[in-house]
Amino acid sequence: MTTPPLAARLDGLLFFPVTAYGPDGALDTDVFRAHVRGGIDAGAAAVFACCGTGEFHALTPEEYGACVFAAVTEAAGRVPVVAGTGYGTALAVRYARAAEEAGADGLLAMPPYLVVPGQEGLRAHYTALADSTGLDVIVYQRDNAVLAPATVAELARHPRIAGLKDGVGDLDLMQRIVSAVRTAEPGREFLYFNGLPTAELTCLAYRGIGVGLYSSAAFCFAPEIAVAFHRAFDGGDDATVRRLIDGFYRPLVELRNKGRGYAVSLVKAGVRLRGLDVGEVRPPLSEPDGAHIEELSALMEHGRALLA
Repeated sequence: MTTPPLAARLDGLLFFPVTAYGPDGALDTDVFRAHVRGGIDAGAAAVFACCGTGEFHALTPEEYGACVFAAVTEAAGRVPVVAGTGYGTALAVRYARAAEEAGADGLLAMPPYLVVPGQEGLRAHYTALADSTGLDVIVYQRDNAVLAPATVAELARHPRIAGLKDGVGDLDLMQRIVSAVRTAEPGREFLYFNGLPTAELTCLAYRGIGVGLYSSAAFCFAPEIAVAFHRAFDGGDDATVRRLIDGFYRPLVELRNKGRGYAVSLVKAGVRLRGLDVGEVRPPLSEPDGAHIEELSALMEHGRALLA
């Protein structure tokens, strides 16, 4: 039986697991698999391994391969596994091939390292990456990789570039991108994701321009809240969406904004609060302030109470 293309399989809550480390700081694939298993059992529609929340930047190539393989093994075909890739073109290709060898179903292409390229350089980078692999590629737009609508329309012509994840938050730009691709490639099934940190806060705005998929960091540590939010959002229950935004997601964003790197380290602290010891973040990230972890614990409890 032929596996459907990635675009046909990404529909639902997208789970970006943290990467687990043991007490000695080494990769702990057993705990990572438990984390992945818990997310799939809670209702994840896909696993995005070794991406931003998974500290892609902190992993050696060997750890990366082991981690992606662990996610693929644990998913066992129940949901697709998408692996992060990044840095310069040569390394991005190397990671892409490692992900393909580990059995991943697709790639999330994070911005190139350090440099601020022009549109032609970005087009060449993502095209070379897609040319190097049999996996579908989702381009992650953020930081130093902000794409013009014409560039995205050109990339959308590539048979293995399946979509764009937006981490910029410029709705005017996103509307022009959606329009440009729709005009240049009518009928093309091209995926768009809201990839802002704590994307639930902006889901209603993105839905207005036709972007319904989003990544959920909160799913890592508050799956029942994330599932309830997604069910309400997908079902048009905007009253529940707004209640959870007001009572949980907005306070979560305000807490996240209190420290650098909290989009990763605070999520990891939340997973530990749930009882799974995934270890601390690796430098150059640092752990959240103890008082902020206490605030997170109280907010998680309050969020669960909102579901009643």
